[in-house]
Amino acid sequence: MSSVIDISDAPLGGGGRRAYLGRLSTESPRMPDSAALPVNAIEVRGLEKTYAGSKKAPPKVALRGVDLVIPRGSMFGLLGPNGAGKSTLINILAGVVNKTGGTAEIWGRDIDKQPRDARAALGVVPQEIVADVFFTPREALEVQAGFYGVPANERRSDELLAALGLSDKAHAYVRALSGGMKRRLMVAKALVHNPPILILDEPTAGVDVELRRQLWEYVRRLNAEGVTILLTTHYLEEAQELCDTIAIMNRGEVVACEPTPQLLRRLDTRNVVVTPEGALKALPKLKGFEAVARPNGAFAVTYKKGQSSVEQVLAAVRAAGVTIADIVTEDPDLEDVFLALTYGDESQVSPTKD
Repeated sequence: MSSVIDISDAPLGGGGRRAYLGRLSTESPRMPDSAALPVNAIEVRGLEKTYAGSKKAPPKVALRGVDLVIPRGSMFGLLGPNGAGKSTLINILAGVVNKTGGTAEIWGRDIDKQPRDARAALGVVPQEIVADVFFTPREALEVQAGFYGVPANERRSDELLAALGLSDKAHAYVRALSGGMKRRLMVAKALVHNPPILILDEPTAGVDVELRRQLWEYVRRLNAEGVTILLTTHYLEEAQELCDTIAIMNRGEVVACEPTPQLLRRLDTRNVVVTPEGALKALPKLKGFEAVARPNGAFAVTYKKGQSSVEQVLAAVRAAGVTIADIVTEDPDLEDVFLALTYGDESQVSPTKD
């Protein structure tokens, strides 16, 4: 039986670097007694941020009373167009930006009352690649572990390099690494202190398909071991496949935060893609529906599931004199929901404009 050490109230950093794990099993560092752990990994309430103005520009409101709860152990996606406030929120959690108002807790620690303990529970992979080009990857991990006070005999530099496919580059200079390898090194640096929460801010930007697959396999493994993942990405198909819960931000506000399947059901629409028997000279005029051209002579008809049915669509197509060779139905994906929530309201200014 493994020995269990109760360090739930110990400070983080130095010898107490794993205190955020609560009751720590020495044989299974990622599987502590759940009774000692917080229910939520991150809790944000009424978070506000306004950047000061200047003579040439007025104050900029980046966050407008954001409320966000990220359950412990979840794979959580944070999406939004450029300028939505995602990076500002992450930077506040990481201690890089000071908030204007509201509260935030990380692993049960208030970022104002216990700033060092709260941030020690985070591993952050920023958008920008930040690495000393005169270090080797192994040296970079050893230095990073030293910053967190990780004892030399507890460091996992070789394990992390192997997990992220960098073992053969362990002693090469960072300046010789490709962009994708440097990004994987950033992930390894974020994990040197064994944090219970990992924030990935656009981690696959500039990474090729195979390296992206390897990275997501490793992230899934971390999540299965109990690590909470907060992911921001512009690759919406990745978020749809990976995340169990997704929040969408727009102009400094959270406009949706739901389990992924529930979020995908927000749009009560479906597409019927019709391939006609022969080439059509023009799109058919359908009673009660609109046809939109698709490649290879096909066309799509969108209908609301609560108001119409596939049979009604097909009846309208046949009534227009079209002989049907094949049909395919399409349900909305995350991109459709995202566009509807961020760009769908024409009364609002484009979310990418100040």
